[in-house]
Amino acid sequence: MRILISNDDGYFSPGIVQLAEALSALGSVTVVAPERDRSGASNSLTLDRPLSVKRAPSGFLFVNGTPTDCVHLAVTGLLDYLPDFVVSGINLGANMGDDTIYSGTVAAATEGFLLGIPSIAISLASREAAHLATAARVAAGLVARLRDDPPQGPLLLNVNVPDLPWDQLAGTEVTRLGRRHKAEPVVRALNPRNETIYWVGAAGPAADAGPGTDFHAVSQHRVSVTPLQMDLTHRAQMPEVARWVDPLPGSRQ
Repeated sequence: MRILISNDDGYFSPGIVQLAEALSALGSVTVVAPERDRSGASNSLTLDRPLSVKRAPSGFLFVNGTPTDCVHLAVTGLLDYLPDFVVSGINLGANMGDDTIYSGTVAAATEGFLLGIPSIAISLASREAAHLATAARVAAGLVARLRDDPPQGPLLLNVNVPDLPWDQLAGTEVTRLGRRHKAEPVVRALNPRNETIYWVGAAGPAADAGPGTDFHAVSQHRVSVTPLQMDLTHRAQMPEVARWVDPLPGSRQ
């Protein structure tokens, strides 16, 4: 079994080191990750400049681009084989609810999914990162199960693991994405030239965090596993939009 690993925290992150160690027991592991922290990069591709790939002393490959660049390059030309799985992480911090839209960790897995490969994004729901080994063990268990019972088609899982010792986890729950309140206001400051600068505000607190959501599962010390899809079509609005479009010249339903 051949596994491609990436992340958004950079090739030097302790999370990706733990993940590579855990998954190497299951098969051949290749790490292709950003050269620096690219958190919040979402699904961006670098199209305005060439990309370079270098090898670190650890053997990990690193790219001067985004998480999506890393997986795209690896699958479409850098590797001479198609990986059986793409696993992204371990992210230092949760990726739940609206976070998934901005997450580079989820984006790396999404690129694998779009290229037809079963993919997993795994995050530790704490920036203290006290129990990375727990998240690594969860990832290895999921990959092993998928190896033994392959999915029928491309699969994209967003996994969030409570930052707890393994024996304190309360189980695993298949969840849906919750929702947050809007973000906190931007933070204004002055730079040394007395110019106003802005920092993006913190994410808002969870709003839709009831039973069945990823927020709720993690708060109850359970691993949250959310299957994702990339079809953004709002099908329920199609008839309504068709009524607006119909009077326009040349419109077709």
